[in-house]
Formats: sequence, C-alpha cells, structure tokens
Amino acid sequence: MSLRSPSPTRGARTFRIHPGWWVALVAFLALLGAAGFRAAPGALMLPLHHEFGWSMSTMSLAVSINLVLFGLVAPFAAALMDRFGMRQVISGALVLIAFGAGCSIIMTASWQLLVFWGLLIGAGTGAMALVLAATIANRWFVKRRGLVMGCLTAGSATGQLIILPPVAALAENIGWRPASLVIAGAALAVVPLVWLVIRDYPEERGVAPYGAEPGYVPPARAAGGAVQRALESLAFAVRHRAFWALAIAFAICGATTNGLVGIHFIPSAHDHGMATTTAAGLLAAVGIFDVAGTIASGWLTDKFDPRILLVVYYTFRGVSLLLLPWLLSDQVHISMILFVVIYGLDWVATVPPTSALCRDIFGERGTIIFGWVFAAHQLGAAGAAFAAGLVRDAFGAYTYAWWGGAAVCVIAAAMSILAKTSGAEQTAEVPASPGCEPFAQRQV
Repeated sequence: MSLRSPSPTRGARTFRIHPGWWVALVAFLALLGAAGFRAAPGALMLPLHHEFGWSMSTMSLAVSINLVLFGLVAPFAAALMDRFGMRQVISGALVLIAFGAGCSIIMTASWQLLVFWGLLIGAGTGAMALVLAATIANRWFVKRRGLVMGCLTAGSATGQLIILPPVAALAENIGWRPASLVIAGAALAVVPLVWLVIRDYPEERGVAPYGAEPGYVPPARAAGGAVQRALESLAFAVRHRAFWALAIAFAICGATTNGLVGIHFIPSAHDHGMATTTAAGLLAAVGIFDVAGTIASGWLTDKFDPRILLVVYYTFRGVSLLLLPWLLSDQVHISMILFVVIYGLDWVATVPPTSALCRDIFGERGTIIFGWVFAAHQLGAAGAAFAAGLVRDAFGAYTYAWWGGAAVCVIAAAMSILAKTSGAEQTAEVPASPGCEPFAQRQV
C-alpha cells in the first residue's frame, strides 16, 4: 500500500509520505499514552485494598466515575477540537492525565480516589478517546479510513500492552505509587510530539486528504460553540432509530470489555489463585491480539457491511464470556490461552464498523454523534464495572458477572442489525462528505 496520496489535488504540495500518516502516527502515540491509566486500575486495586482496606465496591465506583467521564466528555471534545484545534485539546488532555496520576500518590482517603482516578483522569482520557481517532480518520483520509480508524483504535490496546505489565510488577514488588508515576510520565512524554506534528486540517500542510480525487473541495467547517454543537447533534441523533441501536450495542461493548474484563479480570484470576503479575501478563496479551484484530477489522470495514461484522464480533464475545468461569485457575492452561487469543482479536474490533456506520448514516455530524455513541459505551462500562464489584462482594466470585456479560452480547448482536439508515437520517442540512457514501453505494 502506497503512503503517498494517489490523487493529489491540483496545486497541492507533494510529499514522499502523505502528512496524514504522520498525524495518524502521533495520534496513535497520544492514544497509547492515555491508555496507561485506563488499564492500570485492574493492577492497582489489590495493592490499594491491602494498604487502605478499601472495598472492591468503593474502588469500582471510582473506576465507574472515570469511565462515565471518559464517555461523556467525548462528544464535547469533538466539538472543542473543531473550535480550538486538536493540538490544544490533546496536549491539555495528556497534561490532565499526568496530573491526576501523579497527584494520586498523596491519596490517604477514598474520596481522593474518586477525584484523581475518577474526575481528573476520566476527563483527560475522555478529551481524546476514540473521538480523536474518528476526527483524524475523517479529516485527513478519504481512502483507507477504516484501516486508519482500526490502527488508531489499536493504540489503546498497545498502551495496555506496553504499560500494564510494568505497572503490575511495580505495584506488586515496589508499590503502587511508583506505578502511578510511570503512567504520569508516559502521558507527558507524548505532549511535545503532539505539538510539533498534529495539525487540524490537510490544507494546513498544503495537501488534500489522502486519497482525495482531483478537484477535491474541502467541506465547509462547522461554526458555533462547542457545547451548542454537541447538544444539537445529540438532539438530532435521538430522533433516529439507528442512533439508539448503535448506542445500545456500543454500551454493551463497553460493559463487556472495559467494565468487566479490563477492570475485573485480574482480581477474578487472583480469586482462583493466579498471581497478579501472571494475570496482568494475560491481559496484556489480550492487547497484543487486539492490535491485530482491530487493524484487521478496519480493513474489513472498508470492504464489507459493518453491521454483519458487528454481529460476528458480539457473538464470539458472548461465547468467550460464557466459558470464562470454567477457564480460570491458578495455572495458565491452553484453554486460557485460547480465550486470550479470541477475546483479544475481538476486544475493540467493534470500533471501526461502529464509527463507519455513524459516518455513513449521519454524514458531517457523524464524528460528534460517534462521540455520543461512545458516551453510551462508557456508561455501559461504568455500570458493568460497578455491578461486577457488587457481585464479587455479594457472592465472593465473579461468575454471575461473566454470565451476565455473555447474555447481553446477544442483545448487542440484535441491535447491530437495526443500525441502518432509513433515508431520513441523511438530510439536506447534513451533507455527506466525500468518501462518506452509505455502504450500499461503496465499491467493494
């Protein structure tokens, strides 16, 4: 695959490598830096419990606040990027994450956990999240959007892969405070690159988006306040069945990934006698396969009906969760390795097709509406994170939490079939941008 734009606009500058790929690379690193603390709570819950005696329910509440803000900030962040620029929003978000992680080392009471883990880091990660990936894919690329979305989504998995094992090892062998400082440093390290490379639009580099046809004309840029645009997009979306189908399915996606496995896999494996570092290694291995699965999902999204892909993904996820209680033990068996492979390939493979459906159905509003769909994802994650903690405190095991996750995956698969345009979603006031035609009009 050539990285040079195959059809540059007349008069545009020519680069050996299209600048969009450099922007995507730095965005990948930014998402990687932000991913560290989202993966860390699972590794830090046991050390915090041993030092302070805080219950799983209390710590799960802090994580739930984090996940709620991670989602609710996203649609406003998309509009803020339109208003103030991606560099400013991304850099500010990374600094906020580093501040929250660094200041957490002074915690002495559970309410401080809610502030540092929940409020600060939740808002910081939400200001980027997958909305950043969708914004870059839609602005800088006409061709390969699904692939780019898949690669950027994989940044979160790569952050988990790189950061989670040392965080778990530091937390177990030295203490959770050095682990928090590692997270803060990882977020800060990306800020200079963001400021040097990220630009809002291809025109700022003197080029058309990657894959734009000759004579490409940039679409009109959105006007109005960020909050107003985010709320107007929500008001527009809630009138359409496709939005609710996508939001419900993605809420279940969040519940069965970030909420359940991402937060509670390590404590659950510990309940079965597995060492914390071993469980963290398995969760990091999920991240390895997630990178491959998400990139492949992006490639598939460019070629096949995204709704069918979502049905397949949710089905495999449900079966994996149904079997998980019988796979956990004090040793790593071949069946657990098989779970890691299948669940890893499926972890966030749902993101590229969900983003594509938002773009196809809602046109120029698609990125902000995807932010609201992502908010539903995080509400689902928050609810599952808290509920699983309650299940563990009530029954002494996570079994019913895993089975509940398997059951709702069936609902997500059904909702995915309903996520289609009825003809009313695309209106004259919501023009489709070049390359954003509905799936039925794409050349496969």
